[in-house]
Amino acid sequence: MTHEQIPGTGVPAALRSVGVALNPAAPVDILLRLLADGPDEAREVLCRDRVLPGAVVDAVVAHPDARTRAFFAQNPYADPEQRARLVDDPEYRVRGHLAREPRADDVCLPRPLPDRTVVRIVETYENDHLGELNRLVSPGLQRAMTTHPSAKVRSMGIGRLSWKSLTPDVRDALLADPDPEVRSSADASRHLHERLLDPDAVREDLPAHHCHARTHLLLHGALAPDVVAEALPQDAWLIAGNDSTPPETVALLAAHPDPAVRTRVAQRPGLGQAERRALAVDADPGVRLTLSVHPALTEAERAAIDYEVDQDGWYGHCPVYDPESLPGPEHVRALALSAHPLLRRRAARQPHLPAGLVALLADDSDLGVRVLLGQNHPDAPAALLLRCFLEYTGRDRWHLTGHGNFPRSGLARFAGDEDPAVRRLALLDPGMSGDAADGLTRDPDPQVRADAARHPRLPQDRIAALLDDPELARWAAANPALPVATMYGLTAAVPGEATGDNR
Repeated sequence: MTHEQIPGTGVPAALRSVGVALNPAAPVDILLRLLADGPDEAREVLCRDRVLPGAVVDAVVAHPDARTRAFFAQNPYADPEQRARLVDDPEYRVRGHLAREPRADDVCLPRPLPDRTVVRIVETYENDHLGELNRLVSPGLQRAMTTHPSAKVRSMGIGRLSWKSLTPDVRDALLADPDPEVRSSADASRHLHERLLDPDAVREDLPAHHCHARTHLLLHGALAPDVVAEALPQDAWLIAGNDSTPPETVALLAAHPDPAVRTRVAQRPGLGQAERRALAVDADPGVRLTLSVHPALTEAERAAIDYEVDQDGWYGHCPVYDPESLPGPEHVRALALSAHPLLRRRAARQPHLPAGLVALLADDSDLGVRVLLGQNHPDAPAALLLRCFLEYTGRDRWHLTGHGNFPRSGLARFAGDEDPAVRRLALLDPGMSGDAADGLTRDPDPQVRADAARHPRLPQDRIAALLDDPELARWAAANPALPVATMYGLTAAVPGEATGDNR
């Protein structure tokens, strides 16, 4: 449960403690008091939902309550080095939370643990904790896993990287590894890879019933002609994406009655010219759109296709887990200069896009291009970020406000906007007048009211009044303008009292 979801319970004193726990201006001794004997919910949000001073981090890591330490293990605001201090925690649940990607919110994205901490997890944690490590592993460690000094890391690297992706020298070293578990894992990976390349082995291994193994083999295995013929009626979509499907079958699939199959064919990298011509005039608009971004087409050929790009969609942050997988400068430039909006959207996702192309795409005619640029480029200009927020109403819209270049000054002019999210935007303006903030504490939208209750320009008498409001007490207590003396009084009121069990 996030702090936004803690229900009003009619116990204002405890709710105020929750707010003080979130207050960025709360002194360290108050935070330590809440950590030691505050209500459960206050301790939860304190440890999980905010940046903590070093002294409080020290106290959290040493806290005798495992639930409290587990809350901190989930904290996306904490520096990964701080979370890493829990790596040898004696409690199973704490280690489990640390080995998962921390929970994120509208503006705070999780960051990977230090490499040494991930190695320690791999070497010492229970196997059921290791399945969720994916996003905690840095690209550098992932690439180095199969040659790492630790045998457990080498063994895990074999499972994370395909045998095909390893160089011959690395393969040979793994097969002759001094550790028997590494040798066994390497031999199993090699065996599976070789069987995947052998049409007879694929035929032998192919389950007759629909399952994950059948799907994997029909998508990636070397398929003999009889296997293709047998799969054609029911599994056309799968073999349409298989590199080993023969050209004559691909030609048949390009005319398949199911547009999903034809769309799959349109994605094949080695698609022949005849199939490209047929799919370019396909009756289904989705097939034509898919074909229109095929890498073999020229810009003129793309322009000749009757396609339509939908403006509605998700345009969010696209994290880069491996910088070495990013396209090269010339490829990115070609994408950015394309007349096709979907290709320009691919360019807009690239965090290394040079300044000249950033300026070009910031004024792009396509909403998706503009928003993806704003969501993903570290140097996205302020004017673009604000424009994106005002024009894009889809998922992860609020993430734009977490960008370092997002403007704050002047946003108060949106206080009367009909869109609640835009009115909420107005409350990011540090210069908003107290009267305007006061007015928004009475807004019809509950999130706007909550944000207004935390605005530092809110008049003191209104903050005091809201401390007795069952809905807004916690948010008023989180207001950084709240006098420190009041914070002391609020946190002394209900030591140890809980507002309800939400675990």
